[in-house]
Amino acid sequence: MAQLHSEGFSIREIASDLDRSPSTIARELKRNTGQQIGYRPVHAQERARARRWKGSRLERDPTLAQEVLDCLKKGWSPEQTCAWLARFHARKVIGTESIYRFIYAQITRTKNYAWRHYLPRAKSKRGRHGRRGGSSALHIQSRVSIAERPPEAEDRSVPGHWEADLILFARYGQAILALHERSCRVTIAMRIPSKVSAGVIRKIATVLKPLPGPLRQTITFDNGTEFACHYELHQFKIRTFFCDPYAPWQKGGIENAIGRLRRFIPRKTDLTTLSPRQLATFVATYNNTPRKCLDWHTPAALFLSQLLHFERESTFPLARE
Repeated sequence: MAQLHSEGFSIREIASDLDRSPSTIARELKRNTGQQIGYRPVHAQERARARRWKGSRLERDPTLAQEVLDCLKKGWSPEQTCAWLARFHARKVIGTESIYRFIYAQITRTKNYAWRHYLPRAKSKRGRHGRRGGSSALHIQSRVSIAERPPEAEDRSVPGHWEADLILFARYGQAILALHERSCRVTIAMRIPSKVSAGVIRKIATVLKPLPGPLRQTITFDNGTEFACHYELHQFKIRTFFCDPYAPWQKGGIENAIGRLRRFIPRKTDLTTLSPRQLATFVATYNNTPRKCLDWHTPAALFLSQLLHFERESTFPLARE
């Protein structure tokens, strides 16, 4: 190519002779032609090697990398880290995407997945990862959408509307069943031997059946197969509803309660070391904590007042006789 160019051949003639695109030849000449020496193969190779990628910004600047990692260790997101560094240095130092690429590059190269803990959600891969085969909602018999749930359950104005979910742990097969009443926020939790649906629903029935009818009107689940036998609750006049697929936030009460209980029983807990008395103590602590949303009453006190109210109503006609 250098010889053809020096002999005065046009770019198209050189491209045709070398079986390359004219744009490729033009780009090569533009990038690697010196003002004094013109286009020389050795000089072109040196310039091409100089342009090669030398690693990310954080790999080339250990001081900046340490600053970024110190911020991430505090639980800051890459966006918060970039904004703070820009304010501290009075200029833009690094971009959010550069931090993400740096973290995921370390995971790929070192196979050390501890790097993911520098990120807020501790994900080892980027993006959303859907499940194969679609949502399990397709396989739940007699499933009724949460959109059909009574309005009084939605606004928490009437007691008797429950939410249920499982608290899962690092050890396979360990789980706690949690029930949450939407109006007073009281939560009931118990360990279950397995996630088999029939056993889970039987436990729920054991808890709710003794309550007065007005205190066990509906219950809302996510689309886990552990709740597939939900229709067995219909014999107790408990209507069952399910969140939309991949939308567990629609039963926000139980999600919030589980998050609070995680303070006492984190995911790494081995349930074989947790006695029923300890679990009951943790749940009691939650239920006896004043809540701003309850005007600083406790869930336990409000639930007890509801229970006494309905029991008094049910016994009033007998007392009158």
